[in-house]
Amino acid sequence: MRSDSVFSVYSVVNPSGKHIPMTQRYKITVAYDGTNYAGWQVQPGKTTVQGEIENAIEKMTAKHIRIHHSGRTDSGVHAKGQVAHFDLKEPVDTGRFMNGLNAHLDYDVRIMKMEKVRPDFNARYDAVGKEYRYFIWNGEAVPPELRLYRLHERRKLNIAAMRKAAEYLVGKHDFAAFTANPKREVEGTIKTVTKVTVSRTREGDVTICVVGEGFLYKMVRSIAGFLLRVGIGELKPEDAKRFLKTGTRTNEVPTVRPLGLFLWRVDY
Repeated sequence: MRSDSVFSVYSVVNPSGKHIPMTQRYKITVAYDGTNYAGWQVQPGKTTVQGEIENAIEKMTAKHIRIHHSGRTDSGVHAKGQVAHFDLKEPVDTGRFMNGLNAHLDYDVRIMKMEKVRPDFNARYDAVGKEYRYFIWNGEAVPPELRLYRLHERRKLNIAAMRKAAEYLVGKHDFAAFTANPKREVEGTIKTVTKVTVSRTREGDVTICVVGEGFLYKMVRSIAGFLLRVGIGELKPEDAKRFLKTGTRTNEVPTVRPLGLFLWRVDY
């Protein structure tokens, strides 16, 4: 990505030849606990992360300003590194403005970083990759502080089998079998996944990390559901090749609950 310092403020030239600043574009990195939100994207009559941030901006500027995201997350999904952009007609001090936004937001949504960017920066279309992480607690009881952020699975998981299955998912494939509604994917169901890993800590945490250029509707939760079934022995690692080849969604690939999913990072 080009340096943010190369471009500053949109401007026009008036009859006197002077440049009049029009708008300044800002990029924000957002972290949120999605438990109490109907997802990221604004929806009528529902509380969403985007809606709350737009309300906070309006309180700061007395104007309704639309923010544009790198990609929406569903109800109950969390984020550590969601990215969005918006324009203001007058430049602001990013540190003070960010602090002001956080003061108007509930504590389950935080603006972690705010910076000036070039006028044509686009949070969605300039993204070159995203990382999602899905967390599973594999033990008898979920620690209370993790209850909203872990899928609970008491049965012992075969991590080696899950890792083998994950290898088959890396690459450019038709992931129609791993999206909840293939017909809604107007841009097609072929995606490139660059990394799928499964790791485990001594305490019982199992983390599925998926990195790719882009993802289909509920694709990561479907991948996690497939790997979970492999881990408990209901499916074989090689079944991944069958699903990728047929391109048909069946109930063999479940969509796991949203509480364990985090949008971890967006790359530019």
